[in-house]
Amino acid sequence: MSMISNSLLKLHGTTWMQEIVSLISCRGDPHLTQNVPNWTRAPWLEQYYCAAVLEASSTTPRVITTHLPHHLLGPMLQGSKAKVIYVSRNPKDVVVSFYHFHKIAKFLPEAGTFPEFLDRFLEGTLNFGSWFDHFKGWISQTATMDNLLHITYEEMSLDLHGAIKRISAFLQCPLVEDEVKNCVKYCSFTSMKDNEMVNYTLVPDEIMDHSKGSFMRKGKTGDWKNMFTEEQNQYFKRIFKSKMQDCTFESKSHRTQRNCEKKAEVNEV
Repeated sequence: MSMISNSLLKLHGTTWMQEIVSLISCRGDPHLTQNVPNWTRAPWLEQYYCAAVLEASSTTPRVITTHLPHHLLGPMLQGSKAKVIYVSRNPKDVVVSFYHFHKIAKFLPEAGTFPEFLDRFLEGTLNFGSWFDHFKGWISQTATMDNLLHITYEEMSLDLHGAIKRISAFLQCPLVEDEVKNCVKYCSFTSMKDNEMVNYTLVPDEIMDHSKGSFMRKGKTGDWKNMFTEEQNQYFKRIFKSKMQDCTFESKSHRTQRNCEKKAEVNEV
């Protein structure tokens, strides 16, 4: 059996999910995650080296990571034994994180100004295409694909302990409480930021310019508020409403966050 972690962008929480799945597979033992780079234990399906890494590995089950949209990957997963975990995140936080990632990733085009970058994100012309199409493509399958688990970055941030238990149950790898606690400990943002097997500091300078920023930047939800102007926020809302009018999905974490924001607005008044 293979386990596939899928998200649109690296900044959706894919790296976090790689770490969570690795730790669940090892029942909370951090030896693997602290000694083997995440791109080796959970190689990217799109990368040329993926097949060679999988062939050389004796680890089972295999963990594969991808950004592929449903229309390219989904048909091959129907009826398969693979377990698919789809990670999504507030797109406002995604665009901010992706903007900062562009600044350090030499293999990506220049980020330009944030307003320019935001325009390209909303137009779907950045690498990996439209966030809206990717999200709707996978979310539309949650009712028909028994082997698909959708979880959000916000859910993991609000209750990492509960998220790990949910993921381990989906993977049919139930953990005892001490094992869950170890997973929580070693996949915390602080632990990952200090772990060179996952923080991308091992990536050569010709690929990532580490002098311009850190891959493990903040790991928080709602950071878009520190970047968006009110005008940009209203612009984003208009595009979001137009693009997502045929999508009824709203996670529990999104409802909680929205209610908190409404309460904060009332208190400010």
